[in-house]
Amino acid sequence: MLSLKLPPLATIDQVPEVFQERGILFGYRQPQSTAAACLLSLFQMTNETLNIWTHLLPFWFFTWRFVAELAGTDVWNDSYSWPLLVYMATSCVYPLASSCAHTFSSMSTNARHICYFLDYGAVNLFSLGSAIAYSAYVFPDALMCSTFHNSYVALAVLNTSLSTGLSCYSRFLEVQRPRLSKMIRLLAFAYPYAWDSLPIFYRLFLLPEDGVQSEATLYHQKQTALTLLATFFYSAHLPECLAPGHFDYIGHSHQLFHVCVVMATHMQMEAILLDKATRRDGLLAAAPLLTLPQLAGALLLCLLLSLTNILYFSAALYRTPRPGPPPHAKDS
Repeated sequence: MLSLKLPPLATIDQVPEVFQERGILFGYRQPQSTAAACLLSLFQMTNETLNIWTHLLPFWFFTWRFVAELAGTDVWNDSYSWPLLVYMATSCVYPLASSCAHTFSSMSTNARHICYFLDYGAVNLFSLGSAIAYSAYVFPDALMCSTFHNSYVALAVLNTSLSTGLSCYSRFLEVQRPRLSKMIRLLAFAYPYAWDSLPIFYRLFLLPEDGVQSEATLYHQKQTALTLLATFFYSAHLPECLAPGHFDYIGHSHQLFHVCVVMATHMQMEAILLDKATRRDGLLAAAPLLTLPQLAGALLLCLLLSLTNILYFSAALYRTPRPGPPPHAKDS
């Protein structure tokens, strides 16, 4: 009879420093886990289990939304819907990449870093997908066909490369300079988000709307608020730093961060769908549509630049001398 044995868990002083999380004392997986053990941990309560499921389940939800939209669209003839389909496809990529990164990050130190390099690349691909959708459906009328609008997607592609590079680099500072590492990573994700959101900020603060667009604007407001809340949880390590050991499995900041990010994406998607539906005639009259070569070129360039960053920093992991194990880990 086949039986599966769940691997034993470790405490914070039994794992290398690079695996340790502030305020999380128990529930660590073994730092040299096999791929099979990592997969089994999806069904074992560890301090990563809900990190995995809070993005794995939304992946299936966003995939369902994407497939439903794809089935209802004449893909070859409805070029107005192409930016939406690009955005919805990228919204499926980042939660899947995140859940895989959290699943397999305990295989080794280098595997942990590479998993999160891929995660950062997926987040930035989603950032570009958001910029493409915003350019097509969300830009306020006053900014349509402006220099800002015309260069918006091109600079969003550049932002993805810089953001992926910065966030990957930040992992090399995690042990020696953890605060600087966190600050660089926050900056790496904050400034592409700020760039992408400039049309939203213009609509929310400089161009108040009413009538049929007010519902979309409300969703944009909710998305902005949830993103700020996600940023707070990501940077503050609350509540686990207030009560170390009490939120190791349920309720720690990274789980709350995941939930806020997913809810923000849901609100963003609803806002984009409303803008696409209610502003169609005005948008088609105001500016030319993004062409298929433009969309494909932006996505392929983003992928090329991100993968170049990921390969470069992955290779750097094997060139960088490894620090010796901490004293408490030598006897474990």
